[in-house]
Amino acid sequence: MAQEIAYQNKHIEFKILSETFKERSFAAYGLDLPRIREVLPTNLPVVAANEMRMDNLFLLEDGTYAIVDYESKNRKEDRIKYVNYIGRDLERFYREHGKVPRIRMIVIYIGDVRQAEHTFNTGCVNLELEQVFTANLPAEEIYETVKGKLARGEELTEQELMQLIILPLAEAGREKKQERVRQVVGLAKQIADEAEQKLVLSGLLVSSDKFIDKEDAEGIRREIYMTKVGQLLFEEGMEHGIKRGMERGIEQGMERGIEQGERRERLLAVRNLLKLRIPESQILEMYSRDDLKNARELLGDQEIPD
Repeated sequence: MAQEIAYQNKHIEFKILSETFKERSFAAYGLDLPRIREVLPTNLPVVAANEMRMDNLFLLEDGTYAIVDYESKNRKEDRIKYVNYIGRDLERFYREHGKVPRIRMIVIYIGDVRQAEHTFNTGCVNLELEQVFTANLPAEEIYETVKGKLARGEELTEQELMQLIILPLAEAGREKKQERVRQVVGLAKQIADEAEQKLVLSGLLVSSDKFIDKEDAEGIRREIYMTKVGQLLFEEGMEHGIKRGMERGIEQGMERGIEQGERRERLLAVRNLLKLRIPESQILEMYSRDDLKNARELLGDQEIPD
């Protein structure tokens, strides 16, 4: 059950991220790149059990792809990880589209890292990294500027919105990062434009994933889901999760929606399966005995054979 909920949260957050990052620019981070055309799934053909997935994958307006990873350390093993990312993406894109794409590898270092080699040369492979050092951001100045503009009811620029997303990363030390996350969430709640608010909150959730406390992450999710568009995407995610659970017939996929009023729809689904004369043994692979009993009661049959 927990794995299904986690999957559904990721699905919903991916949908929100996809909607809000379209046509945005990395210029606020000091990178001269085309605007984002599309946010792509980060699942790779092969992922080792102890290996993290890439943080973001973007399709840019010029047809190139940008892999983005957030790092707290400058390590050679991370560069090996990037080569793996690129190799697997090349394999996937070539298999799906029959061509080799141009890929950019972008690394955003948090405030604890101030310098790193921009190349990784193994002889036959020369990896060129496009790097951002958030320690160079004037974090307090950005925060006070945005705070003042919001207090006066002024609109924020795209640069200010994108900078807010990575503002906590400019801080050194976990506690300072956590405090800056809370400050940025407070500012985001004051943004009048709902799309811009979702941009900051969803981007913050992704960029801060590697150091943010669970409680703060859940707080950001609640703020996202409170927006109108966030609610619509949440409902869409629920439908996706229910369908996935039914197709796979495992982990009682319908139960994930119980807190969102999905109990009735679950019982109706079981009732419909009964009407189609689906064997009870198959129904019980997807639903509980209580679901089956309650659904049969809707049909007027009070008893279930043991």
